[in-house]
Amino acid sequence: MNTSEKFQEFLSNIKIPDDKATTISGRYERITKRLNEEFRNTDSKTANSLQVGSYGRWSGIKGISDLDMLYIMPVSKWSTYNKKGGQSQLLKDTKEALIKTYPASDVKVDRCVVTVNFSDNSHIDVQPVFEEENQDYTYPDTYGDGSWKTTKPRKEMDAMVESTDTVNKNLRRLSKMARSWKSKHGVVLKGLLLDTLAYNFLKSTEYYDDKSYWYYDEMSRDFFKFLYDQPKDQAEYAALGSRQRVKVLKSFKKKAKKAYDLACEAIAAETEKKEHGKWRDIYGKDFPAYVEEINEAKAINLHFDNTEEFIENSYVVDIRYDLEIDCEVKQNGFREGLLKEYLRKKYPLVIGRSLRFFISSNTVPYPYEVKWKVTNRGTEAIKKNAIRGQIVSDGGNESRVETTSFKGGHFVECYIIKDNLVVARDVIDVPILES
Repeated sequence: MNTSEKFQEFLSNIKIPDDKATTISGRYERITKRLNEEFRNTDSKTANSLQVGSYGRWSGIKGISDLDMLYIMPVSKWSTYNKKGGQSQLLKDTKEALIKTYPASDVKVDRCVVTVNFSDNSHIDVQPVFEEENQDYTYPDTYGDGSWKTTKPRKEMDAMVESTDTVNKNLRRLSKMARSWKSKHGVVLKGLLLDTLAYNFLKSTEYYDDKSYWYYDEMSRDFFKFLYDQPKDQAEYAALGSRQRVKVLKSFKKKAKKAYDLACEAIAAETEKKEHGKWRDIYGKDFPAYVEEINEAKAINLHFDNTEEFIENSYVVDIRYDLEIDCEVKQNGFREGLLKEYLRKKYPLVIGRSLRFFISSNTVPYPYEVKWKVTNRGTEAIKKNAIRGQIVSDGGNESRVETTSFKGGHFVECYIIKDNLVVARDVIDVPILES
């Protein structure tokens, strides 16, 4: 499988499935019809609404759960709501209208939007707006005494469309691939900021203007380097097209550097198996696996079992919070240090150590559930039939104890589940050498 084939299959794997797209479109239509009936006395399913967010910018991928739409209010209603308390009243009226269509769903006002929560753990944020002459939109903000603010999603969508021709569809594809990286590594990045960074990267070079799948390995590498090279103290960016300010919620530089290093290793890999493995370490299970992996493992150990599980098969991944894990290294009961310090200083981790993995930083509010996954790789793991990789619940201490029993690559992942969504995750590499 060549580079072009690998990345074409990867992008096919992360495409929003047709049945999911049909469900999303049906929900948009039902909401639009209900609000048209309420505010215009018409029953159109498409008029006066706008799909926005990553779905509207065509940069969303499968597993998308956070959807956004604008409902454009009649100009005649402006005087009704442009008064004290009018912002809250507009959102309240929108909520009451939507409850008539979704009486069994959780429908609530959340400052600037009305959120409709569905049983499949997805939701649509509905924002009632008034259209301005330049196709910007005025929306209600209920914070404090209430105010009117401006949003400019059409300009963001137009910038994405414009790039379709100027950079050979690479912006949408890069944005989609970056979302897989974001989900795999628990990167706390707003979708609009991710699209903006991809847009800025492609604007910074002409090299990829006429390139396609054959160059997506290089494009991935160079994009992650671009992220890592961003100013350390930059707190916000001007969004693509609209130039509205988008805040940086958490520095992405460290995880971008890790992805860059892995991309370099993938490109320089001497075997196709190693190359696939490095790209999967960056992008997750949707990047195609090495086709002969199982056969080669069976040649080493006829009784080899691939027991690895993937959190995406059980939960929707929607990274909203920051999580960091670390590991305390002990020998004979005495603490030697933290694993991240070992890795930073390039100290070898050898057999015979006790490892206690723990959550060192977590911004997820209670209540939530913690799960862990320990995966072993390499010839020794195959010989011992000890790939592991099962996802297990935390015992309540938000930690997990392991031992360094054989050499090879090992990975420990931690997930935090809230409201049946994976809202934070982190992974740490555990390279073990012979003692």
